[in-house]
Amino acid sequence: MTGSAANRRNAHLTHQGNTGVGRHGWLRLTPAYSVRLVRDHVARLAPGSVVTDPFSGTGTTALVAAEQGLCAQALDINPFLVWLGRAKTGHYPAETRRRAAAQVDITTRAATAGLTGRRAGEVWLPPLANIERWWAPGPLRALALLRARLDEIDPGGERDLLDLAFCRALIETSNAAFDHQSMSFRSDAEPRHHPEHVVELFAGHAAEILASAAVDLPGDATVTNADSRDMDAPTLVPCDLLFTSPPYVNRMSYIRELRPYMYWLRHLDAPGDAADLDWSAVGGTWGTATSRLARWQSTEDLPIEDQLRPVCLRIARDRGRSGPLLATYVRRYFTDIWSHLQAAYKHVKSGGKATYIVGNSTFYGHVVPAQDWYRRLLLEAGFAAVRVETIRKRNSKKELFEFDVTARKP
Repeated sequence: MTGSAANRRNAHLTHQGNTGVGRHGWLRLTPAYSVRLVRDHVARLAPGSVVTDPFSGTGTTALVAAEQGLCAQALDINPFLVWLGRAKTGHYPAETRRRAAAQVDITTRAATAGLTGRRAGEVWLPPLANIERWWAPGPLRALALLRARLDEIDPGGERDLLDLAFCRALIETSNAAFDHQSMSFRSDAEPRHHPEHVVELFAGHAAEILASAAVDLPGDATVTNADSRDMDAPTLVPCDLLFTSPPYVNRMSYIRELRPYMYWLRHLDAPGDAADLDWSAVGGTWGTATSRLARWQSTEDLPIEDQLRPVCLRIARDRGRSGPLLATYVRRYFTDIWSHLQAAYKHVKSGGKATYIVGNSTFYGHVVPAQDWYRRLLLEAGFAAVRVETIRKRNSKKELFEFDVTARKP
């Protein structure tokens, strides 16, 4: 894509294009990328091909591959995203859906009765910091009652479907706003949802999810909790196509807006767990991870050192104390990506391809040309025929674009 087409923001090539697209629309997360981008690449594969996504995220790649009847495998370091990927790519027989529908009725009746009968102190709430900022008291109590009943259901397919509906209800009734790249909170103090409305929303979302779950997937997918830097998962087999979109080098936290889901579904147990997980991920610097970043030191020179070093020096000189921190962030990001690309080369079959959907970034006006550095690192890792294609303009900043970086393994 070139010329004026690449200069448009093209919302259909982002997570917005996934809304209402069957299972892809089960849970809205802004880091998701477009179904169309994946389908364009997957459609070129032969039957029986293996597709790997080492940064699974919302499970878009694995789901598209399974929809095409291919063998999909994905990795993610975030346990909530592993669960989400598995739920979206699961098989749900008629009996599972029937049991889930019956549980919806039981759950909504129990929660409605609890709104007038149980004391607040008897209902578990997640250890989410400043939880009252997220929900007004009424909706919060309704969510706690729904959660209490859902926790009585055994783990498995029917529970997964209802947990998805619960996630949709909890974010829809929260005070969180997604009008920008990163989550914020609405300033209006008036409650927008009554407790009974929260229960109704849950039931409505459950009905929608159950209906779309009836359309089975012709292919299979496995989603594993593993680190993309070494791709050390015992079930992983070599792939024909590695298609992924790693975190962009923009210091956006991919944990911050996932916190409500992760605490309500008990993937995190203590208030500090979110920051610990963010630090373990590629590109994570939210919360206490910031102080850890300030102490982090590089132990190696990268193959892009001739370009990386001067850019980091320019960033470090700007904006006082923040400049050195951001320069360290950029270096750590590409140190992690270099580790991953070396592991990825070993994983892709000879003759196979690797595609990375990436975005460049700017810090204090200094451009970090991620697409060019990915290209060089892919070549250094052993890949050949690396092609960089501009997909779209990302936002109002004239320098920021999204790119398709594709390489072939000889």
